[in-house]
Amino acid sequence: MYHHSGSAAQQATGSATGLLDPGPRDSEAIFFQRCTWCGTAMYHRLLCPVCRGSELRTERSEGTGTVRHSSVVHRNTPAARNVSLVEMAEGFVVRGRVMGPPIGIHSGDRVRLSTAQDPVRGEPVFQLVDEAFRAWT
Repeated sequence: MYHHSGSAAQQATGSATGLLDPGPRDSEAIFFQRCTWCGTAMYHRLLCPVCRGSELRTERSEGTGTVRHSSVVHRNTPAARNVSLVEMAEGFVVRGRVMGPPIGIHSGDRVRLSTAQDPVRGEPVFQLVDEAFRAWT
C-alpha cells in the first residue's frame, strides 16, 4: 500500500504530468505534489495553496522529517495513541503516527518513514531517528 497524492485526472494522463509509476520498491513510500509554477511542495491537494496553480507533478519523498506538533488521543481507541504533524524534508506537512510512547514524542524530534500506511487508520507511520540517543540523555 502507498499514499498517492495524484488526482484522477493526473492518473489518467500518466507521465505527461510527471506522475511516478510506483513499483514494488516504492510500496512503502509517500508521494507528494510539487507545483510546476512556483515549486511549492504539498500533500493531497488539487490546487497549489500559494499560487493556486493546477499543474502539479507527483514526486517521491525521501521519507525523513521533523515532528512539528504531536497530540495524545484517547478517544475511539483502546489505548492512548499519538497523532503528529510531520514536516517532511521536501517541505510538505503530513499527518501520521510516530511509534513509541505517546507522551515521548516532542516537537523537533527527527523521524523517518516506517510504513506508508497504518493498517487501521490509513496514515503514515514514522519512527524516531534519534531514539537511541534520547534514551541516554
